[in-house]
Amino acid sequence: MFSGKARAYTNIALIKYWGKEDQELIIPMNNSLSLTLDAFYTETQVIFSEEISEDRFYLDNQLQDSKATVKVSRFLDLVRSKAHCNLSAVVQSQNFVPTAAGLASSASGLAALAGAASAALKLDLAPEELSRLARRGSGSACRSIYGGFAEWQKGDSDKTSHAVKIPSAGFENDLSMIFVVVNDSKKDISSRDGMQRTVETSAFYPGWLTSVPQDLAKAKKAIAEKDFVALGEVTEASALKMHGTTLAANPPFTYWSAESLQVMNLVRQIRNNGLACYFTMDAGPNVKILVERKNETALLQALNSHIATQQLVVAHAGPAIKILTEANGTASTF
Repeated sequence: MFSGKARAYTNIALIKYWGKEDQELIIPMNNSLSLTLDAFYTETQVIFSEEISEDRFYLDNQLQDSKATVKVSRFLDLVRSKAHCNLSAVVQSQNFVPTAAGLASSASGLAALAGAASAALKLDLAPEELSRLARRGSGSACRSIYGGFAEWQKGDSDKTSHAVKIPSAGFENDLSMIFVVVNDSKKDISSRDGMQRTVETSAFYPGWLTSVPQDLAKAKKAIAEKDFVALGEVTEASALKMHGTTLAANPPFTYWSAESLQVMNLVRQIRNNGLACYFTMDAGPNVKILVERKNETALLQALNSHIATQQLVVAHAGPAIKILTEANGTASTF
């Protein structure tokens, strides 16, 4: 029996990834840049054993159906191949984040699975290698291997497509991100399906791709110079452009809800009143608001006049993936 356990945190892309160049290897159409956060995370234990004949997958203590288990098994096959192992596994995963609601549960979930499975089979992967492995489960998971800011470099092959940590001199610790959870139920169109439809049919998609390198350069310059306003402006612009591509898909679709639009308008009003804050959204209706940590309380007070307290979740910069050792309660971090 071989066991490994890992905890990985969500990341939110400030410069978005939207669309795959290679569906099987999950190589993206563009680079992206993210911030790992501490509020939501996944803990996963993987136990490879001779005593079971097929993989079993438990999510939040519930045995999952064959569709969910097949996805996990395919990912475990990659790890088994690397380790020359043919044992089946029990995967026990706890998601401290709503699943499939646009709150980046796949990033933390697949990063934790990659970390736990590779630790169980003692693969001893360097962060870059673990990032490549996590990418094969979910593209955004490759960024959750790192704490703080990370850039997913698209590359052109399985070997060259992975995330790297972005030096920031601690700038991430000056930031807060407030999640406005307008809906934590499962979304109608998955990120995977939404991306494919957009890439194949959206008239706006070529313009989106052309704009990403400039946005990425602006974001990295803002991080290097600790320029919050510049980072916020390009973060908001990237999100709006990404979501704009879905409106020109065939058939058109959007992840926004009426509540999403209300929150975005509220952020603009607060900003116009002198408090610098900027929104971003992923493939779901929930809105994330980037603000300087020194202004976190003021923003919460402004939001509380319009939004129920239980809808607000405050996050700060999160750590890299942690490989947990249950025997003595210690953890190792990349």
